[in-house]
Amino acid sequence: MSNWKGAAGVCVNEKNEVLLVLQGAPGEEKKWTVPAGGMEGDETVEQCCVREFFDETGLSVQILEKLNTRTGEYEDSAVSFELTYFKVEVIGGEITLYDGDEWIADVAWKPISELEELELAYPDDALLIESLAVQ
Repeated sequence: MSNWKGAAGVCVNEKNEVLLVLQGAPGEEKKWTVPAGGMEGDETVEQCCVREFFDETGLSVQILEKLNTRTGEYEDSAVSFELTYFKVEVIGGEITLYDGDEWIADVAWKPISELEELELAYPDDALLIESLAVQ
């Protein structure tokens, strides 16, 4: 069995909005998700989180804390996965949608209160995101 490891960054601002990317494989329906991706080379999960966040959004972030890890297996394949979620904050850059990226259609701040109205790639991420809302 092949093992895939990656990291995701969850960024909530002072307006209780979460930064999401609208993504999916070329030709498939796009869905909203937090910026995430697979580890490359010798990088740590923390380095992966920071790199993937920048690659997908154009924003530089710093990690505030580890939130949780999702593990499992992809349906109909011999691939297991381990995705580590981190709470992050923006420290620079500006939202950039890269021309030629067929995977990402949009990057936007979305109100946490409206998550249930969005087509999320991973619906159970909503509980994790909601737990980070500023009271």
